[in-house]
Amino acid sequence: MFFDIETLKKILKYQCLTTFNLMRKSIILISILLISFSMKPDKPAYTLFNAKGKEVKYKSLVKAVLNADMVFFGELHNNPINHWLQFELTKDIHKSKNTKLVLGAEMIEANYQALLNKYLDDEFDSMVFADTVKLWPNYKTDYKPLVEFAKANKLTFVASNIPRSFASLVNKKGFEALEELSAKEKSYIAPLPIKYDPELKGYKNMIEMLKDMPHVTANIAKAQAIKDATMAHFILQNWKKGEIFLHFNGSYHSKDYQGIIWYLLQKNPNLKIVTIASGEQENIEKLERENLNLANFILITPKTMTKTY
Repeated sequence: MFFDIETLKKILKYQCLTTFNLMRKSIILISILLISFSMKPDKPAYTLFNAKGKEVKYKSLVKAVLNADMVFFGELHNNPINHWLQFELTKDIHKSKNTKLVLGAEMIEANYQALLNKYLDDEFDSMVFADTVKLWPNYKTDYKPLVEFAKANKLTFVASNIPRSFASLVNKKGFEALEELSAKEKSYIAPLPIKYDPELKGYKNMIEMLKDMPHVTANIAKAQAIKDATMAHFILQNWKKGEIFLHFNGSYHSKDYQGIIWYLLQKNPNLKIVTIASGEQENIEKLERENLNLANFILITPKTMTKTY
């Protein structure tokens, strides 16, 4: 096939333009990729790590919890990012599980369960609820959104914690003092006798950390244990296979896979449990050694983060 000179010029010009456009698009694409890989958020509010300290995405957390029986979100009580992420995680689990999601929290004591149920069932309004139930000072900003979500979506919300006065009783007199409670009062705690292992890391560290403080007795770890045992008891009592129980508690109650987790596994070692621990660091780009292996996921926020109280 033969072409005249003008036709050949046009073909060469077209090929050159095509090659140039392809090269230009490739350069632009490579530039975008290089910028994307080099850029980091200007001031990230948190970083999420796995147990070994590798940074992971939030979607990895969601994927893991959707395959669990129980999820423990260990929080720093006054950290706003913790509370925001608790609410976001609750919504994302609900999208997949709907009414197969059960919520529960350390922040409401078991003796208020009946009143909480009545509020969830619309038997009285939020003002009456706030006046009749002993709530934490930061309830309105940090925990009310979770309770209201349960109410709006007809979910069970478990008041899992032991009445504070009973835990104080254990701190003063040991587990034996619980035997003096009435049958009704005993219904708000884990069944007696309470199994207790003083060699667990969390309890040993607590004794060492608080030993010199006034009003703290040698029973302080037992007071922590009765809280853990009671929360485990009410969690198991309100969970059925096929559901996800999402529990909110101070990080100390579930970190190192101890506390509540230890009591749960004594009863049912086959439970699939995912734990989240929370901490603060000056630099949130790398997980510090002391925060490694605290949980399946470790949520780290800057030490300068605003506090809710």
